[in-house]
Amino acid sequence: MVLADLGRRIRNAIGKLGQATIINEDELNAMLKEVCAALLEADVNIRLVKQLKDNVTKTLDFDEMAGGVNKRRLIQRCVFTELMKLVDPGVKPFQPTKGKSNIFMFVGLQGSGKTTTCTKLAYYYQKKGWKTCLICADTFRAGAFDQLKQNATKARIPFYGSYTEMDPVVIAANGVDKFKEDGFEIIIVDTSGRHKQEASLFEEMLQNPNNVVFVMDASIGQACEAQARAFSSTVDVGSVIITKLDSHAKGGGALSAYASYFYFA
Repeated sequence: MVLADLGRRIRNAIGKLGQATIINEDELNAMLKEVCAALLEADVNIRLVKQLKDNVTKTLDFDEMAGGVNKRRLIQRCVFTELMKLVDPGVKPFQPTKGKSNIFMFVGLQGSGKTTTCTKLAYYYQKKGWKTCLICADTFRAGAFDQLKQNATKARIPFYGSYTEMDPVVIAANGVDKFKEDGFEIIIVDTSGRHKQEASLFEEMLQNPNNVVFVMDASIGQACEAQARAFSSTVDVGSVIITKLDSHAKGGGALSAYASYFYFA
Protein backbone atom coordinates (compact mmCIF):
# COMPACT_ATOMS: atom_id res chain seq x y z
CA MET A 1 0.00 0.00 0.00
CA VAL A 2 1.32 3.43 -0.99
CA LEU A 3 0.00 5.19 2.12
CA ALA A 4 1.43 2.47 4.33
CA ASP A 5 4.85 3.12 2.80
CA LEU A 6 4.43 6.86 3.37
CA GLY A 7 3.48 6.22 6.98
CA ARG A 8 6.49 3.96 7.45
CA ARG A 9 8.87 6.60 6.10
CA ILE A 10 7.42 9.28 8.34
CA ARG A 11 7.58 7.02 11.40
CA ASN A 12 11.20 6.17 10.62
CA ALA A 13 12.11 9.84 10.28
CA ILE A 14 10.47 10.75 13.58
CA GLY A 15 11.87 7.61 15.23
CA LYS A 16 15.44 8.75 14.54
CA LEU A 17 14.95 11.40 17.22
CA GLY A 18 15.08 8.57 19.74
CA GLN A 19 18.61 7.75 18.61
CA ALA A 20 19.87 11.30 18.96
CA THR A 21 22.03 12.09 21.99
CA ILE A 22 21.00 15.73 21.99
CA ILE A 23 17.76 16.98 20.45
CA ASN A 24 18.28 20.46 19.06
CA GLU A 25 17.29 22.55 16.08
CA ASP A 26 19.67 20.67 13.77
CA GLU A 27 18.04 17.34 14.63
CA LEU A 28 14.60 18.86 14.12
CA ASN A 29 15.54 20.22 10.68
CA ALA A 30 17.02 16.87 9.64
CA MET A 31 13.85 15.08 10.69
CA LEU A 32 11.62 17.62 8.92
CA LYS A 33 13.69 17.26 5.76
CA GLU A 34 12.96 13.52 5.66
CA VAL A 35 9.27 13.98 6.45
CA CYS A 36 8.87 16.64 3.76
CA ALA A 37 10.74 14.51 1.21
CA ALA A 38 8.40 11.59 1.89
CA LEU A 39 5.33 13.81 1.47
CA LEU A 40 6.61 15.37 -1.76
CA GLU A 41 7.39 11.95 -3.25
CA ALA A 42 3.80 10.96 -2.41
CA ASP A 43 2.75 13.98 -4.52
CA VAL A 44 1.42 16.11 -1.67
CA ASN A 45 1.14 19.73 -2.78
CA ILE A 46 4.42 21.57 -2.17
CA ARG A 47 2.55 24.54 -0.68
CA LEU A 48 1.02 22.28 1.98
CA VAL A 49 4.37 20.62 2.70
CA LYS A 50 6.02 24.02 3.18
CA GLN A 51 3.16 25.09 5.41
CA LEU A 52 3.62 21.98 7.56
CA LYS A 53 7.34 22.65 7.93
CA ASP A 54 6.82 26.34 8.76
CA ASN A 55 4.13 25.57 11.35
CA VAL A 56 6.32 23.01 13.11
CA THR A 57 9.36 25.29 13.25
CA LYS A 58 7.26 28.22 14.51
CA THR A 59 5.62 26.12 17.21
CA LEU A 60 8.85 24.57 18.46
CA ASP A 61 11.12 27.26 19.89
CA PHE A 62 14.10 25.55 21.56
CA ASP A 63 15.24 28.80 23.19
CA GLU A 64 11.98 29.12 25.12
CA MET A 65 11.63 25.46 26.12
CA ALA A 66 11.95 24.72 29.82
CA GLY A 67 14.79 22.47 30.92
CA GLY A 68 12.57 19.56 31.99
CA VAL A 69 10.49 19.44 28.82
CA ASN A 70 10.48 16.16 26.89
CA LYS A 71 11.58 17.60 23.54
CA ARG A 72 11.24 14.31 21.71
CA ARG A 73 7.59 13.86 22.68
CA LEU A 74 6.83 17.53 22.04
CA ILE A 75 8.24 17.30 18.51
CA GLN A 76 6.34 14.09 17.78
CA ARG A 77 3.07 15.60 18.95
CA CYS A 78 3.61 18.76 16.92
CA VAL A 79 4.44 16.89 13.70
CA PHE A 80 1.48 14.55 14.17
CA THR A 81 -0.87 17.53 14.66
CA GLU A 82 0.33 19.17 11.44
CA LEU A 83 0.06 15.90 9.50
CA MET A 84 -3.53 15.52 10.66
CA LYS A 85 -4.33 18.98 9.30
CA LEU A 86 -3.43 17.73 5.82
CA VAL A 87 -6.20 15.14 5.80
CA ASP A 88 -8.71 16.35 8.40
CA PRO A 89 -10.72 19.42 7.34
CA GLY A 90 -12.49 19.49 10.70
CA VAL A 91 -15.93 18.67 9.31
CA LYS A 92 -18.26 16.08 10.78
CA PRO A 93 -18.89 12.98 8.65
CA PHE A 94 -22.37 12.30 7.36
CA GLN A 95 -24.18 9.71 9.45
CA PRO A 96 -27.21 8.03 7.81
CA THR A 97 -30.34 7.70 9.92
CA LYS A 98 -31.75 4.24 10.50
CA GLY A 99 -35.38 3.80 9.43
CA LYS A 100 -35.20 6.80 7.09
CA SER A 101 -34.34 7.15 3.39
CA ASN A 102 -30.78 8.48 3.05
CA ILE A 103 -29.88 9.56 -0.49
CA PHE A 104 -26.27 9.36 -1.67
CA MET A 105 -25.39 11.06 -4.97
CA PHE A 106 -22.09 9.93 -6.51
CA VAL A 107 -20.12 12.33 -8.72
CA GLY A 108 -16.71 12.05 -10.34
CA LEU A 109 -15.03 11.85 -13.71
CA GLN A 110 -15.32 8.83 -15.96
CA GLY A 111 -12.67 6.25 -15.15
CA SER A 112 -12.38 7.15 -11.48
CA GLY A 113 -14.07 3.91 -10.41
CA LYS A 114 -17.32 5.61 -9.46
CA THR A 115 -19.77 2.91 -10.60
CA THR A 116 -17.84 0.11 -8.91
CA THR A 117 -17.51 2.20 -5.75
CA CYS A 118 -21.29 2.75 -5.67
CA THR A 119 -21.79 -1.00 -5.45
CA LYS A 120 -19.07 -1.41 -2.83
CA LEU A 121 -20.64 1.24 -0.59
CA ALA A 122 -24.11 -0.27 -1.00
CA TYR A 123 -22.70 -3.70 -0.12
CA TYR A 124 -20.83 -2.22 2.85
CA TYR A 125 -24.05 -0.84 4.34
CA GLN A 126 -25.99 -3.97 3.42
CA LYS A 127 -23.57 -6.07 5.47
CA LYS A 128 -24.21 -3.75 8.40
CA GLY A 129 -27.94 -4.46 8.26
CA TRP A 130 -29.14 -1.50 6.18
CA LYS A 131 -31.70 -1.84 3.39
CA THR A 132 -29.71 -0.60 0.38
CA CYS A 133 -30.36 -0.05 -3.33
CA LEU A 134 -28.70 1.37 -6.46
CA ILE A 135 -29.95 3.76 -9.16
CA CYS A 136 -28.18 4.27 -12.49
CA ALA A 137 -28.66 7.89 -13.58
CA ASP A 138 -25.61 7.80 -15.87
CA THR A 139 -27.05 8.23 -19.36
CA PHE A 140 -23.77 9.43 -20.89
CA ARG A 141 -21.36 6.50 -20.66
CA ALA A 142 -22.10 3.49 -22.82
CA GLY A 143 -22.39 0.40 -20.68
CA ALA A 144 -23.00 2.25 -17.40
CA PHE A 145 -26.46 0.72 -17.02
CA ASP A 146 -25.23 -2.82 -17.72
CA GLN A 147 -22.21 -2.48 -15.43
CA LEU A 148 -24.16 -1.24 -12.42
CA LYS A 149 -26.97 -3.74 -13.00
CA GLN A 150 -24.47 -6.61 -13.22
CA ASN A 151 -22.68 -5.44 -10.05
CA ALA A 152 -25.98 -5.06 -8.21
CA THR A 153 -27.13 -8.53 -9.28
CA LYS A 154 -23.90 -10.15 -8.07
CA ALA A 155 -24.15 -8.37 -4.73
CA ARG A 156 -27.91 -9.05 -4.50
CA ILE A 157 -28.72 -5.35 -4.21
CA PRO A 158 -32.00 -3.99 -5.69
CA PHE A 159 -31.38 -1.90 -8.82
CA TYR A 160 -33.25 0.72 -10.83
CA GLY A 161 -32.39 2.11 -14.25
CA SER A 162 -33.73 2.54 -17.77
CA TYR A 163 -32.55 1.55 -21.25
CA THR A 164 -34.90 4.00 -22.96
CA GLU A 165 -35.13 7.09 -20.74
CA MET A 166 -32.29 9.54 -21.50
CA ASP A 167 -33.05 12.18 -18.88
CA PRO A 168 -31.01 11.46 -15.71
CA VAL A 169 -33.32 13.69 -13.65
CA VAL A 170 -36.34 11.57 -14.56
CA ILE A 171 -34.50 8.32 -13.87
CA ALA A 172 -33.21 9.51 -10.50
CA ALA A 173 -36.59 10.93 -9.46
CA ASN A 174 -38.47 7.77 -10.41
CA GLY A 175 -35.90 5.54 -8.76
CA VAL A 176 -35.80 7.51 -5.53
CA ASP A 177 -39.60 7.63 -5.33
CA LYS A 178 -39.85 3.88 -5.92
CA PHE A 179 -37.27 2.93 -3.32
CA LYS A 180 -38.65 5.41 -0.78
CA GLU A 181 -42.06 3.79 -1.08
CA ASP A 182 -40.44 0.41 -0.51
CA GLY A 183 -38.75 1.64 2.66
CA PHE A 184 -35.12 1.55 1.54
CA GLU A 185 -32.69 3.29 3.89
CA ILE A 186 -29.58 3.76 1.72
CA ILE A 187 -30.40 4.97 -1.80
CA ILE A 188 -27.27 5.40 -3.92
CA VAL A 189 -27.53 7.31 -7.22
CA ASP A 190 -24.74 6.86 -9.76
CA THR A 191 -24.34 9.83 -12.13
CA SER A 192 -22.10 10.41 -15.13
CA GLY A 193 -20.48 13.31 -13.26
CA ARG A 194 -20.12 15.52 -16.30
CA HIS A 195 -23.56 16.80 -17.36
CA LYS A 196 -24.49 20.35 -16.37
CA GLN A 197 -27.95 18.88 -15.90
CA GLU A 198 -26.71 16.90 -12.92
CA ALA A 199 -25.83 20.02 -10.94
CA SER A 200 -29.55 20.66 -10.61
CA LEU A 201 -30.50 16.99 -10.53
CA PHE A 202 -31.99 17.04 -7.07
CA GLU A 203 -33.13 20.66 -7.18
CA GLU A 204 -35.53 19.74 -9.98
CA MET A 205 -36.77 16.91 -7.79
CA LEU A 206 -37.27 19.47 -4.99
CA GLN A 207 -35.14 17.20 -2.89
CA ASN A 208 -31.46 17.51 -2.05
CA PRO A 209 -29.31 14.44 -1.55
CA ASN A 210 -28.29 13.81 2.05
CA ASN A 211 -24.70 13.20 1.01
CA VAL A 212 -22.88 14.05 -2.23
CA VAL A 213 -19.92 11.69 -2.58
CA PHE A 214 -17.04 12.76 -4.82
CA VAL A 215 -14.95 9.85 -6.15
CA MET A 216 -11.33 10.69 -6.99
CA ASP A 217 -8.73 8.62 -8.80
CA ALA A 218 -5.49 8.73 -6.80
CA SER A 219 -3.40 8.07 -9.90
CA ILE A 220 -3.83 11.63 -11.22
CA GLY A 221 -2.03 13.07 -8.20
CA GLN A 222 -2.22 16.83 -7.67
CA ALA A 223 -4.59 17.21 -10.62
CA CYS A 224 -7.21 16.10 -8.09
CA GLU A 225 -7.20 19.62 -6.66
CA ALA A 226 -8.46 21.26 -9.86
CA GLN A 227 -10.95 18.43 -10.32
CA ALA A 228 -12.25 18.86 -6.79
CA ARG A 229 -12.66 22.61 -7.19
CA ALA A 230 -14.61 22.13 -10.42
CA PHE A 231 -17.10 19.80 -8.76
CA SER A 232 -17.42 21.83 -5.55
CA SER A 233 -18.42 24.88 -7.61
CA THR A 234 -21.54 23.07 -8.83
CA VAL A 235 -22.46 20.62 -6.06
CA ASP A 236 -22.06 20.65 -2.30
CA VAL A 237 -19.66 17.75 -1.83
CA GLY A 238 -19.97 16.22 1.63
CA SER A 239 -17.69 13.18 1.41
CA VAL A 240 -14.76 11.96 -0.66
CA ILE A 241 -13.77 8.44 -1.67
CA ILE A 242 -10.28 7.95 -3.13
CA THR A 243 -9.77 4.97 -5.42
CA LYS A 244 -6.65 3.15 -6.69
CA LEU A 245 -4.48 4.11 -3.72
CA ASP A 246 -3.02 0.61 -3.64
CA SER A 247 -1.31 0.94 -7.00
CA HIS A 248 -0.11 4.51 -7.36
CA ALA A 249 2.50 6.62 -5.58
CA LYS A 250 0.55 9.84 -6.12
CA GLY A 251 -2.01 9.29 -3.37
CA GLY A 252 -0.76 12.27 -1.39
CA GLY A 253 -1.99 14.61 -4.09
CA ALA A 254 -5.50 13.27 -3.69
CA LEU A 255 -5.37 13.37 0.10
CA SER A 256 -4.48 17.05 0.13
CA ALA A 257 -6.91 18.10 -2.59
CA TYR A 258 -10.21 18.35 -0.77
CA ALA A 259 -11.61 19.91 2.39
CA SER A 260 -14.33 17.32 2.95
CA TYR A 261 -14.62 14.24 5.11
CA PHE A 262 -12.81 11.24 3.63
CA TYR A 263 -15.32 8.40 3.54
CA PHE A 264 -12.95 5.72 2.27
CA ALA A 265 -9.43 5.70 0.85
